[in-house]
Amino acid sequence: MPMDDRSKLLRRYVIDAMRGGGRGHLGSSMSMIEILRVLYDSVLKYNPKNPESTDRDRFVLSKGHGCLALYAILADKGFLPISELESFCRPTSRLGGHPERGKVPGVEASTGALGHGLPIAVGLALAMRLQKRNSRVFVLTGDGEINEGSNWEAGMAASKHKLSNLTVMVDYNKLQSYGKTSEVLDLEPLVDKFKSFGFVTYEVDGHDVAALEAIFKKLPFSDSAPSAIICHTIKGKGFPFAEGNPEWHHKSGMTETDIQQMYDCL
Repeated sequence: MPMDDRSKLLRRYVIDAMRGGGRGHLGSSMSMIEILRVLYDSVLKYNPKNPESTDRDRFVLSKGHGCLALYAILADKGFLPISELESFCRPTSRLGGHPERGKVPGVEASTGALGHGLPIAVGLALAMRLQKRNSRVFVLTGDGEINEGSNWEAGMAASKHKLSNLTVMVDYNKLQSYGKTSEVLDLEPLVDKFKSFGFVTYEVDGHDVAALEAIFKKLPFSDSAPSAIICHTIKGKGFPFAEGNPEWHHKSGMTETDIQQMYDCL
């Protein structure tokens, strides 16, 4: 599916940050741009001028290494200056290689150690219920990340407590840091796994903005169960040389030629 101008703009913001830091998780960030775009454009309740508003929805980026995409959308929405993106990973920057709560406005959890985001999100969703708030909690995990057993423990807890205010999205780009997920540790049948853990589960093309908007409008999928959305994506989406290439999971020591090659794709 061809990218529109907004998807290209958000990708340019990611490249701006990579140019500033000389490194970053390109592949991991580009597979989730459209998911975050739809969340922040059409779904989440938030206020960039008051990031800690008590009635806000919560978004947890469990695959914290994909933070460049999160920084791009937070800058786009006014949580931080767009110009700050170029400070990424510099010694004095608050924009590190993984997002940190308390440093970056709009970041709900410090993530990076994989398998932590869903457990945190379950706790947040349960707290929202106990406080009788209408806020919702969304968490985005990586597919390689859900090799971690902590996700499935959290999934059982979410089902036990019937957390209908919780939605987990899987960035299912079929690759992890050093190979195909099907070869490293096969996840299939992934939809059936989530269903067996008590989630009402749907699949969607994670780069189709209209399809994402339509599926998010159906939330919650049940009034008595958590929701799961398996987002089929392409690692490195938008950059032919990086698409489906695990060598672009992360790049460091990037040259101006490397950066220009990326800009030229947009």
